[in-house]
Amino acid sequence: FEFAMLAARATRTAVSPMAPRARSISDALLGRLGALSTQSLIDGLWTLGWPTSHIAGARPLFPEQRKLVGRAVTLRFVPQRPDIAADKPKGELSPEYVAFEQCGPMDCLVASAVGPWESIGGDIKFLRLAQLQCAGVVTDGSVRDTDELLHYSFPVFSHSTTPRQGPHAHQPWEAGGVISCGGVAVRPGDAVVGDQDGVVVIAEAVAGKVAAIAEGRERVEEVVKEALQNERGSPGKYYPFVTGKITPKSALGQLLIRHGVTPENCNQFEGSGDW
Repeated sequence: FEFAMLAARATRTAVSPMAPRARSISDALLGRLGALSTQSLIDGLWTLGWPTSHIAGARPLFPEQRKLVGRAVTLRFVPQRPDIAADKPKGELSPEYVAFEQCGPMDCLVASAVGPWESIGGDIKFLRLAQLQCAGVVTDGSVRDTDELLHYSFPVFSHSTTPRQGPHAHQPWEAGGVISCGGVAVRPGDAVVGDQDGVVVIAEAVAGKVAAIAEGRERVEEVVKEALQNERGSPGKYYPFVTGKITPKSALGQLLIRHGVTPENCNQFEGSGDW
């Protein structure tokens, strides 16, 4: 009976009934997004008029850590309050552990903290994520036990590090709900890509279009960079450019066409966008 009561309480607090997981982004589409830079993804989102999707303050914990590519598993922390702490499920039913068990090789934990210097976890807790081969951890808070995390297999993006434990300031309250992390709304199942510039969140609703736009931009930028390396001139001749606004008669348009990039096979030209 006592376990049943705890389980019922966990349903109310640990797992959100209000925000079902978004329609799953396919492995193939996730791979396309992960092959792109966060800069190109942001440009794709901007082109669609999508709200900012860069998680402010989430920076790579280690300079040489691998790129993060995964679907979001969300975890929300709330400020410390004795009665809420008393009601929170204990042990394996605690929300952070519920979230952990949803993480696998193509899933990343995205945790919203109550402040940039508050710890969401460290060595002992994150050991489980390493065992599950989690794709990574993202938070607008901090992490601890940095020396130990260095030896784990997943990338970590956080505001900073701290030696302090988190419970003095906040506690995990909900897994699987929509959260605000670094000023960005994150829904379970969103695509999350992190590199040395930071972390970008891409909603399933626009993921395919964002990938197509970003791929087109990177194709153009490759041609521009090669030309500038050879010409050793000002970038202003070709750059910057606006997605969907390149004209065939412009200097950039002529350059692209000479390299086989045309309005028929590139969505960066005026009138060629399919979004």
